[in-house]
Amino acid sequence: MQNAKDTFYTVLQARLAALNPARTAVVRSITRPGVLVEENELVSAYAPANVFRLRWTDTKVDTQSALPLVTLTCEVHYATDGNSGNGGMDRGRLLAAMDAELASAVSASPQSAVKMNYAALAGQSGASPVAMSTSIFWSDAVFGKTLTDGERLSRIATIEVHSYQEAGEL
Repeated sequence: MQNAKDTFYTVLQARLAALNPARTAVVRSITRPGVLVEENELVSAYAPANVFRLRWTDTKVDTQSALPLVTLTCEVHYATDGNSGNGGMDRGRLLAAMDAELASAVSASPQSAVKMNYAALAGQSGASPVAMSTSIFWSDAVFGKTLTDGERLSRIATIEVHSYQEAGEL
């Protein structure tokens, strides 16, 4: 399951960075594309604005075929306070821009990718990810209601990510 999560994250991050290279996040003094995976980052103390935060919330396994089909639910949380130069009065427009970026990245063809194993990269060994035998595929994003918290507008979009679990894969 971790390989499917990692693969989806890297595909989504690359697509969003191509759509809007200016959307970045600074994490531990390193600037990178504005996509974070909550289980991998220390962002629990704050909710950064103008970035996409992936949260894996549900897992289902269908064992009725030769390889188990795993369905992972990915919530994409994002928010904006608007631009300070505009007094935050553009926050609706900026949230709509993030909606469009996410919809475009998720629905772009193909809505699948070869599943990769990134385990060797965890120790910064310099190794490359390894292609696996199966692919991941995903649904279009389902967008939730606009939420308001003080001056901040936010939204949660949900994407179903599917992957066949290979032998020996965790």
